[in-house]
Amino acid sequence: MAENLYVRWLDEVSLQDLSLVGGKNASLGELAGALSGSIKVPESFAVTADAYRDLLSQNRIWLEIEDILERTDWSDLSVAAARAADIRTIIGTADLPEGLDQEIRKAYAKLNADHGRNVAVAVRSSATAEDLPGASFAGQHETYLNISGAGNLVKAIRKCFASLFTQRAISYRTNKGFDHKDVALSVGIQRMIRADKASSGVIFTLDTESGNRDIVMITGVWGLGEAIVQGIADPDEFLVHKPTLKLGYEQVLRHRTGSKKVKLVYAQGEAEEPTLWQPVAGPEQLKPCLEDAEVIQLAKQAVIVEQHYSKFHGRPTPMDIEWAKDGPDGSLYILQARPETIHASADSNLLIQYNLDGNGKVIVQGQAVGDRIGSGPVRLVNDAKQLEEVQSGDILVAAATTPDWEPAMKRSAAIITEHGGRTCHAAIVARELGIPVIVGAADARKFLAAGQKVTVDCSQGMTGNVLEGQIPFSVNSVDITKLDRPDVDLMVNLANPGAAFRVAALPVAGVGLARMEFVIANEIQAHPMALLSPGRVSDGETRKQIAALSARHQSGADYFVSRLAEEIATIAAAFYPRPVIVRTSDFKSNEYASLLGGSDFEEPENNPMIGFRGASRYIHPAYQPAFDLECQALKRVRDDMGLSNVIIMIPFCRTIEEAKRVIKLMSKNGLTQGVNSLEIYMMCEIPSNVVLIDEFAKYFDGVSIGSNDLTQLVLGVDRDSQILAADFDEEDLAVTLMIEQAIAGAHRHGLKCGICGQAPSDRPDFADWLVTKQIDSISLSPDSVLAVMQRLSDAKPQLSERAIEAPMASVN
Repeated sequence: MAENLYVRWLDEVSLQDLSLVGGKNASLGELAGALSGSIKVPESFAVTADAYRDLLSQNRIWLEIEDILERTDWSDLSVAAARAADIRTIIGTADLPEGLDQEIRKAYAKLNADHGRNVAVAVRSSATAEDLPGASFAGQHETYLNISGAGNLVKAIRKCFASLFTQRAISYRTNKGFDHKDVALSVGIQRMIRADKASSGVIFTLDTESGNRDIVMITGVWGLGEAIVQGIADPDEFLVHKPTLKLGYEQVLRHRTGSKKVKLVYAQGEAEEPTLWQPVAGPEQLKPCLEDAEVIQLAKQAVIVEQHYSKFHGRPTPMDIEWAKDGPDGSLYILQARPETIHASADSNLLIQYNLDGNGKVIVQGQAVGDRIGSGPVRLVNDAKQLEEVQSGDILVAAATTPDWEPAMKRSAAIITEHGGRTCHAAIVARELGIPVIVGAADARKFLAAGQKVTVDCSQGMTGNVLEGQIPFSVNSVDITKLDRPDVDLMVNLANPGAAFRVAALPVAGVGLARMEFVIANEIQAHPMALLSPGRVSDGETRKQIAALSARHQSGADYFVSRLAEEIATIAAAFYPRPVIVRTSDFKSNEYASLLGGSDFEEPENNPMIGFRGASRYIHPAYQPAFDLECQALKRVRDDMGLSNVIIMIPFCRTIEEAKRVIKLMSKNGLTQGVNSLEIYMMCEIPSNVVLIDEFAKYFDGVSIGSNDLTQLVLGVDRDSQILAADFDEEDLAVTLMIEQAIAGAHRHGLKCGICGQAPSDRPDFADWLVTKQIDSISLSPDSVLAVMQRLSDAKPQLSERAIEAPMASVN
């Protein structure tokens, strides 16, 4: 008998050996061989797929298995489960090929010699058709953790062979068009990393929801990574921006600290199960499972892996990677790497937009997966026995899902789980199935009733909403390669950083207006002066709320700067290197007062719309310390994170003196025009901005017309007045004269001039007119971009003629 007929060490295999050792093992061999100088892979060996094939042939059991496969109605879940178990019994009780047991024990003995007696190993299935660019087979076959002893190892390998015929694996192969006989299974035996004493998780080298390729997304939990895959623990999430990382900016773009209430650890002694769940102590739940330096280290390794696989496949190949940190020595290891299969196979030029056509009350929220919308009756599932009750079009609601649930998941219109993150099993399967899922929706089964009609909306960004009732929605598909571009840059207005990566897929020139105040209201929630001086907050309960918000930070100021910087950076990274114009906070005093602690720092005003806002607020002693924090956040985004595509825009600047003082104050805070290519724009929204455009142009690098405020101040109409709503008209001759003068004045000084009000999104003729006046850019609401782009493109010839012939300020 030839030595090592059935066992191969990791350094003996590569991606060329897929048919011999399966996708998972071939990938690990490639990493360990080609990238050994860049990443660490735990010592491993593989039992080849030939061992599985010989087990079937030498025991002559394939015909029996094939008979069961052909005679079974696999749509009948109870019958299917029993027949799949019968096949696994046939395989599990068959004699191993001659010499296999001895080879396994010999290889395991070598691991013991290198790492100690009865070294713990992970036993992982590695099918010959898994981890392919078109089929991940995620969670379809079994993995056994913390296996010690040669006898236990042989038993686990038998179970892996048999797991090729779990009910879920049979269903998956059938749906993917694989012939059962053509798929064989190898088994990987990998030295366990003591992540039970540290942390582990999953990396994607793209944004899992939008498919944006500029992001590395890292998720992690305390203990073994099964807590993420099974959706048991709510993980930490870290984003790193590849383009700026390549330029040397080693910064975490965004942190999200999950609750991580439980962890999976090694069981001790002769326990019945090799692993067990343990609660995580309160302070550890609040602590990130990785330091920033470790996040960057993993991101760099992930990029190296992605580049290697892309070169091997001859095309960009985003990756799905598993990592673990060893508690005893603190080293980071790569456990698996496989091509990502959802976005990699999608048509990047086909833009699909889901839009709600109505409103509903939000019942529960969680993390959105899938950018889609689904509606139907709620089906509460408390255990696997209830899966047969799930009907086509149901909204499946559960604590978490497992791979065995896939047949029921396929019938669902949407899925809601109480636990898990964006890389858990429910999220991965939902993306493959093309259905919306909300994970981490705490207490969803308490808030939702069986049979209740709901709508699951994942189209708004990172937060998914479960809405009351079945709300109508529309789906639009557009091939962006077939869209002709108009003779003006179209940009977007954006307030929600969570939607940035999805919106960035639109064929736009950048962000014409990123509203900082929305970030402060929704993400930070507290008045910046209350964070700086919590002792001045009069209400004790409010002080507690503010303290809770900033508990994970060094101070209230650090909380404000860090959170604001991360949210702005998310928008800037999504559109990088396209320009992102960020308007400094433009709350009115009553809106500032509504923030936590705000009432102690804001004086009541009779007319806040034209009161203490914009530039005058920034330079006033009552708010200047808070504006300093805004500047610090913007400086961090541009200078520390490398996102120099951020342009800063100052709103409501009434006078030249205010312009001078604000620019001087910004420079004092490290934001100096021209340094690191910094540009500062003026929001042109007050008649004085237009009348003195030649003077303002000396201090600003660009102009953006705010048509809402400009209209109300030119016409003397309160834009919030319902009784005067009919008189609020951006196309009034007085307003269009002002806009035309602003455009011409900016161009006289070589400055760009755009517009970011609502009017161009709602009024086709107004947008057409702006083009004839040679405005440089029009910023629109995201849902109107494609329609406006198509209309302006179709009208190009006529608009060119009107640009020559149209009299001053004529809209029609």
